[in-house]
Amino acid sequence: MNRRFIFLFFIAACVTLFPFRSPAPLVYAPGEGWYYEPAGTTAKWTRTRAKDQLEVAEQAFKNGDYSITLHAAHRVVKVWPLSDYAPRAEYLIGRCLEARGRDEAAFNAYQNIVKKYPRSQNYEDVLWRQYEIANRFLGGEFFRVFWGYLPLYTSMDETAKMYGKIVDSGPYSAVAPHAQLRIGEAREKQKDYEEAVKAYETAADRYHTQPLIAADAMYRAAFSYQKQATTSEYDQGTAAKAIAAYTDFMTFYPDDKRVAVAQKAVASLKAEQVRGNFGIAKYYERNRQWTGAVVYYNEVLQMDPNSPYAEQARQRIEVLKPLMQTPPAS
Repeated sequence: MNRRFIFLFFIAACVTLFPFRSPAPLVYAPGEGWYYEPAGTTAKWTRTRAKDQLEVAEQAFKNGDYSITLHAAHRVVKVWPLSDYAPRAEYLIGRCLEARGRDEAAFNAYQNIVKKYPRSQNYEDVLWRQYEIANRFLGGEFFRVFWGYLPLYTSMDETAKMYGKIVDSGPYSAVAPHAQLRIGEAREKQKDYEEAVKAYETAADRYHTQPLIAADAMYRAAFSYQKQATTSEYDQGTAAKAIAAYTDFMTFYPDDKRVAVAQKAVASLKAEQVRGNFGIAKYYERNRQWTGAVVYYNEVLQMDPNSPYAEQARQRIEVLKPLMQTPPAS
């Protein structure tokens, strides 16, 4: 036992007193993951000045050597984070990750530029690149796990959050109105129509000076209300909101090519409202609640006096009016 202790003590002492340099072939880079870096290879691309290091990254990117570009650009960001060359290095990291199909990691690299370098000359381009990446996820691209290598799932919730980051980064940039609309579209694909309407209404309000954006937002909000109203059991309250939203759209943009579609949608919603109110009236009548029945039969007449239900509603009102004067039998 003593011999073993003495041996271990001797090994520990040697390590402590005679340190040696390890080649450390396994290196981790944010967004890039782990990679092997055999001893002696770093000299090919490392430089002692930020400017020179960025030039290595730029040249490697032009040559399509994304591995060296990433190594060199990461070194700029890590060693000289406050230099004038760091924003461009971060941009090259995003471009390389995007070229490699690592869209989520690329988006995050671009987001670093937005957060850390808001005065970057690539700022506007970065927002558009983030928008195109989010569009790919909106189209069904899979999010990845295990350091971004294994495509596993689609997510409209995460996609909507991507668009949200773009809007937050530049609410009045050229790309922001389009990103705000796409938040609504992602929520629609989730079938979260309430959140979709909120996104569209925000777009219509915030970008009301841009007719194309505002008109599209108002129409999509009305359409989302309509979808919500017709999901599962018919929702009279939401149908009324859909009709109001379509009416606002047609009032503000009477020359829009979708007005005819909106008119048909309103007619369909009103017809459904009439049918719904007629059904409620019949329910009250079956339960001998004459006053409630008459109220809803009148609603049918007020909504559309020419509907297929109108004549029946008139007839039932005439039959039920005398009964309203008589208390129901106990």
